[in-house]
Amino acid sequence: MPTRARPIRLPFRAALVAVGLLAPFAGLAAPSAPERPAVERPNSERPSSERSSLDRQASERAADRPAVAIGAETSAVPEGTRLTVVLSRPVEARAFVMERPDRAIVDLPEVNFQLPPEAGRKRDGLVASYRYGLFAPGRSRIVIDLAQAATVARVATTTRPRDGATLLTIDLARSDREAFRRAAQPAAPARAEGPSTRDPVDSRPLVIVDAGHGGIDPGAIAGNGVYEKDIVFGVAQGLVQRLEAGGRIRVQMTRDRDVFVPLAERVRIARDARADLFVSIHADSISAAPQVRGATIYTGSEKATDAESARLADRENKADAAAGADQGDGPGDVATILQELTLRETRGFSARFAQGLLTNLSGVMEMSVKPHREAGFRVLRSPDVPSVLVELGYLSSKRDLDLLLSDEWRAKVTAQMAGAIERFFAGRVPPAGQAMTALNGDGLRMTRAAEHGPAPVSP
Repeated sequence: MPTRARPIRLPFRAALVAVGLLAPFAGLAAPSAPERPAVERPNSERPSSERSSLDRQASERAADRPAVAIGAETSAVPEGTRLTVVLSRPVEARAFVMERPDRAIVDLPEVNFQLPPEAGRKRDGLVASYRYGLFAPGRSRIVIDLAQAATVARVATTTRPRDGATLLTIDLARSDREAFRRAAQPAAPARAEGPSTRDPVDSRPLVIVDAGHGGIDPGAIAGNGVYEKDIVFGVAQGLVQRLEAGGRIRVQMTRDRDVFVPLAERVRIARDARADLFVSIHADSISAAPQVRGATIYTGSEKATDAESARLADRENKADAAAGADQGDGPGDVATILQELTLRETRGFSARFAQGLLTNLSGVMEMSVKPHREAGFRVLRSPDVPSVLVELGYLSSKRDLDLLLSDEWRAKVTAQMAGAIERFFAGRVPPAGQAMTALNGDGLRMTRAAEHGPAPVSP
């Protein structure tokens, strides 16, 4: 299971040696080179033209790697608060502010953040907190939660003389509400790289496995600093490997690395691929009730089963806002009678799969008091792809967390999840389970599940 990189606690030069990024800092160290014969001259004895060529090649190789962020701190400045990020080399940064909630957004090229776990959690001046991570392929983002209305007064990069490090500074200036509102702008949606269109030759059912959160959105955070996004990604990878090994199911992930994918984009990926099933994997946390534990399977509904389910759906649905992304409604809003009928039929199959999954999982893991619930999760709004969201447990529960971090436990869980998926499609006709579809005037794909859908799964 992938875990968050440990903070680098070495001096700056040693840290750069560890990640192989000294080349951009002239004079700090010689670039690495392949093993040389014993008789080869040291670099210092080479002709100057040859040394320049080697240095240039090393610099070009380093420039292809993401810059590394190894330090960050906030400090007071006359007009407000400054956030300073220590980078291995210069980057181009763009900053703006957004409201509801109030945030300052700093967009960067891809950056390898190697910051301490506590970075960004302490309130200081205008900065209530900040988070960081991969926002989209090739793009990183820092989101600063504002303690009060503020604008970005300056973004600058300077070179630190003592070691050649780049200091990226973001100066926040106090502002009144009206000035902040004028400066705020809507976010451009981050469009992830989705799967290719359905292969007409391979007629096996297609399952989209969605690892919750990712990139700049860490999800829940355990007391030991482990992120939900890392835990669920490891489980999602295990499930994908199980399904691929079985050979009966095609599988696609909404994200194959630690990158942010907007909620509506996850739904779009499944619909564009004409998926037969969408499985989203998460883990919950209730710090005020560490005794609460167990897994829960959710299916989509406009009305939540209970207050706890409504609270969880509301929190998960705010993931886009936390990352500074567009919160526009994704597909799945009921607009016509045909869409409503399709959605109702799809949710029926979602519930049947949830019951079959519950049967499989209850033998290998602790289930919550109400193991199957309904709520208005945005990732479950596809009108024509059966969808479930699995909360594996609570990061706030020590017992659940120990299991979530156990390779043996995850192997058992993913085996049972894969078994439930294969069983769900076992009775499909025609062979390979391709459903007949029809298009209405809005281009909606309506699955004729009553005739060609998956066979019912008994609880």
